[in-house]
Amino acid sequence: MNATNSMNKGANTPVTASGVRVEVGRAAGPGVPEAQATALLLSDGRVRHDGDVVQRHRPVHASGAVRHEGDRTEGGSVVDVLAVDLGGVEPGVERIVLAATSDGGSFAGVPGLYVRLTDAAGGTEIARYDSVDATVETALVLGELYRRNGQWKFRAVGQGYANGLAGLGEQFGVAPDAVRPTAPAAAPAPPAPAPAAPVRPAPRAAPVRLSKVTLTKDAPSVSLTKQGGISGVMRVNLSWQAAPARGWLRKPGAGGSDVDLDLCALFELRDGTRGVVQALGNAFGTLDRPPYIHLDGDDRTGGTSGENLTVNLDHSAAFRRILIFVTVYEGARSFAGLHATTTLTPQNGAPVEFFLDECTVPSTVCALALITNEGGELVVRREARYLVPARGVSPQRTVDQAYGWGMRWTPGRK
Repeated sequence: MNATNSMNKGANTPVTASGVRVEVGRAAGPGVPEAQATALLLSDGRVRHDGDVVQRHRPVHASGAVRHEGDRTEGGSVVDVLAVDLGGVEPGVERIVLAATSDGGSFAGVPGLYVRLTDAAGGTEIARYDSVDATVETALVLGELYRRNGQWKFRAVGQGYANGLAGLGEQFGVAPDAVRPTAPAAAPAPPAPAPAAPVRPAPRAAPVRLSKVTLTKDAPSVSLTKQGGISGVMRVNLSWQAAPARGWLRKPGAGGSDVDLDLCALFELRDGTRGVVQALGNAFGTLDRPPYIHLDGDDRTGGTSGENLTVNLDHSAAFRRILIFVTVYEGARSFAGLHATTTLTPQNGAPVEFFLDECTVPSTVCALALITNEGGELVVRREARYLVPARGVSPQRTVDQAYGWGMRWTPGRK
């Protein structure tokens, strides 16, 4: 695999080698900012301590499984080399993030930046990702090695942070002084100090959650890829307050606590497979095999937990598009007055939320959000589109026709 076959963002590939060499290369020359490679060993999405950060000034992980072997010059390029013994990685480490940090400028001024994996035994290239769209970032996650069902995989990421080390810290729990853009300069040895009490290690900083993103009419979309939400699972939650304000909105005999909304998803995979995940017909989906979407259950009240869908982002390359929609199953004739809130929470990255407070028609089906795979980049777009089914047409068929899914529908019960 060469630069012309560079992986797209979000693409992944199996890694069957027991050990790999990771090369992080970039062009060198006058005015090009200094840069170096860093490996972050993650447990539950965070580093456990500063020792889980491997780079030039801390070149060997305590387990011995990850080593920074320095850099070398090849023509007009500088290449940092990391060695990873995948068989020796501690069981508690589920991901190894491969990042680069720059000093003296953003990665827009660092041409030819790439990450490349080779088999440590034979030198065969396994994967390569070339960064071609960096702008203001001073810290960049190029890729990651991660475990899935006992198998190591590599994913191309290409996610950057304009605030550099602070961005890495917020995302992965790295202390600001644990990652240094360049190797520290040597200093004269100070005089021997007088004996002093032992220094206690600094307490680990509390995890910092990325700021929530709120989608509106004026700002209707966000890239999950750029937010870092391209791995693990994503929880889609719908909650509501079941109290329609006007009698014409309430079905006869329905009390305020009897409003039942159903969270659903139409999906289309890249292989052409199409389908629906919903409580109706017990089509709850599956998380570890197609469609990689699962409905947790059927909430009848919308209270504290609401309804939840889970999307397996480790298989994001399999998705073409996912339409999240909601239907009024019983208790109301419209979404007006229900004050529903939709929140998408990736395992990694910022939560995304928007509100459904704008319904002015007797709608019983609403398209909430459209997730599309655009060249390996996952984009979420707020739809908040209220649809009114024609007489005798189901809410599901109505949203299908509005978005051109082309499925065949039969009556279902739950």
